[in-house]
Amino acid sequence: MVPQLALTVLGMTGLLALAGELFEWVRWIGVAYLVYLGIQTWRAPGIDLTQIKPEPRSARSIFWRGFLVSSSNPKTLLFYGAFFPQFISPDADVVPQLLLLSASFLTIALTFDSCWALAADRLRGLLASRGLMRNRLTGSFYFAAAVGLASVKRG
Repeated sequence: MVPQLALTVLGMTGLLALAGELFEWVRWIGVAYLVYLGIQTWRAPGIDLTQIKPEPRSARSIFWRGFLVSSSNPKTLLFYGAFFPQFISPDADVVPQLLLLSASFLTIALTFDSCWALAADRLRGLLASRGLMRNRLTGSFYFAAAVGLASVKRG
């Protein structure tokens, strides 16, 4: 998450210098992408996760694999590019705003990811064998995020 935030800060600084209109396009591209992900997830066949036996791995291996997958995920950059511009004032210095947004986002993400992990552990038995229900729930979250992003007014 940190590498993507750094790239976003660097990229947004340049983009803000170009044009404010570009951010409306980026936001709507983000909305379209979230709708696309929602449709793909909603329509995906459900998989019974109770039938899958994961291979044992060390904590270090899990950390590095997660870090590499997360760092190389282009969706994260698209998300930041669509999400952050609505909170940036073009009249003020951009870099401090983006750094504050990044720090706030990391804090909130860590808190919510921890809560999600704890909730997922509790719901694992309920959702593991109900793949279609799990996909529909996830697709609904994507749709809700798209509606939220579409309804935000800048300025």
